Amino acid sequence: MTTQTAFDLVFRNALLRSSAAPVDIGVKGGRIAVIAPTLACEAVEIDLEGHLTLPGFVDTHIHLDKACLLGRCGHDHGSLSEAIRAVAGMKRDFTIEDVYARGAKVLERAIVHGTTRMRTHVEIDPRIGLRGFEAVKALQRDYAWAIDLELCVFPQEGLTNDPGAEELLIQALRDGGEAIGGCPYMDADPNAHLARIFDLAQEFDVDVDLHLDFDLDPSWWHLDEVCRQTERRNYQGRVAIGHATKLSALPPDRMKAAATQLAKAGVAVTVLPATDLYLMGREAPCNAPRGLTLAHKLAGDGVVCSIATNNVLNPFTPFGDASLLRMANFYANVAHASVSDFDTCLDLVTELPARLMNLRDYGIKVGNPADLIVLDTKDGRFAIGELPDVLMGFKGGRQTFVRQRPTLFSPKS
Repeated sequence: MTTQTAFDLVFRNALLRSSAAPVDIGVKGGRIAVIAPTLACEAVEIDLEGHLTLPGFVDTHIHLDKACLLGRCGHDHGSLSEAIRAVAGMKRDFTIEDVYARGAKVLERAIVHGTTRMRTHVEIDPRIGLRGFEAVKALQRDYAWAIDLELCVFPQEGLTNDPGAEELLIQALRDGGEAIGGCPYMDADPNAHLARIFDLAQEFDVDVDLHLDFDLDPSWWHLDEVCRQTERRNYQGRVAIGHATKLSALPPDRMKAAATQLAKAGVAVTVLPATDLYLMGREAPCNAPRGLTLAHKLAGDGVVCSIATNNVLNPFTPFGDASLLRMANFYANVAHASVSDFDTCLDLVTELPARLMNLRDYGIKVGNPADLIVLDTKDGRFAIGELPDVLMGFKGGRQTFVRQRPTLFSPKS
């Protein structure tokens, strides 16, 4: 038993992934002050009853600015280019209020599904201007009580071939953009696009998070140039690529070489199961390729990886509830993950995306913010397979939500 002075809050009987038995967590000033088998102290107590307690899910790649568009686009699209055209045609009419309302709907669902950290990609170009950026900045401010939201600004429809886009990107970076993305496959000069994105990243000292190699033709890709730029600029550990579905089409020897290249360059990979599976392989008459890069295998080869949401209810992905636990379960099913891989699949929505985003204060550790979620399972091995409910969440030691267990009414009750 550990005797301590007063805390603001004590969590009793929290089962951590790192502990064989439940522990107590003392919170003071919104931060974790002590973790011990038993704390003897006076404080407000919450008994977690031996349930799995995590620091929250981390969503590295989502688009809050273009979520929830199905009701206005007559969706019947089946390709990436059609989805891009559909959204491009709508975003001229986006208002700050419209983007805010749609983004808030998704953000609130993410919160109650246990996400505590998020990087949202925000489109910046002459059609949308900075309206989407201003809306998401407001979301960042208004929901800081429950989630840390990072803004990654990027040009969806090209850069060198889209006059005015670069000036808007620079303005957004000056006004609070915390990372920069790119989409070289939409540019007439992909290498120049990448070089300019890295230039801006260095100028503003922000991380890079690119949409990259989003098809199933592995005969060409932009991965080599991204790794070259990363190493030349000493940006290892500060670059991520999203989708990278070309990797799913590689034979084993080339995949092994790609994994070695990514690990050496310090380039992370985010897999986006809902979108990648929806858009890839649709033209195949039978035995369709999945188009899903195996993140858990790459992680085993030393590549920092994550699984993320990407789009919710729009032409890129007409599904979604912003639940990263469901996404990890979905990924595990489609990726033929074995039971022994389940721990890694949980890592892909917790510890590994935190590393990808360079979050220095993530995790249930003394000194870190008391950001916790509690899952309705008493065995961490079952979190992926069982898909337990997320019962409650806390941000800085303050409760942000609770989910009531359902009540069954049997004929005898």
